Amino acid sequence: MGCRTCQVACKDKNDLPIGIIYRKVDSFETGDFPTSMLYHLTHTCNHCESPACVANCPTGAMYIDDEDGTTQHDDEVCIGCETCVKSCPYEVPQYLPELKITGKCDACLSLRKNGEENMCVASCPMRALEFGDIEELRAKHPEAVDKIAVLPEPDTAPSLAIDAKPAALEEDWASVLV
Repeated sequence: MGCRTCQVACKDKNDLPIGIIYRKVDSFETGDFPTSMLYHLTHTCNHCESPACVANCPTGAMYIDDEDGTTQHDDEVCIGCETCVKSCPYEVPQYLPELKITGKCDACLSLRKNGEENMCVASCPMRALEFGDIEELRAKHPEAVDKIAVLPEPDTAPSLAIDAKPAALEEDWASVLV
């Protein structure tokens, strides 16, 4: 429904400064009046199987966690070169000028280690978000797709399972500022 509760909860949990968002909600329009459609997409790090940010990071600050397969970032190793920012097709890593490093969604690793849900999942009033093993999620949602029209081609094998509205599959779309 595009309420942005997940976006606000993520920003608050990560204490992010103005202008930096790890999870964002965008709105899109397809079709023409009187049959136009509006849909919303909440997105963050896709924790790809072959992440471009990891492949291109010169220091190893971006890496895949051996335990759960999520894409993580080591602040201590990051040199702030922004190579990950430029290489991610989903524009997920964000440069944090005050810290002179990059930051990104870590899938709420600290919360999950304590047995809690990701902040975005826990905060969603419509229960539209789920997090877990991607193969289990895809089995649970067999109609889900990993690509909709507004996303780049999934060359990085994103861990996505989107229950897409028909409008989200239409190639003729426009961003909408809500």
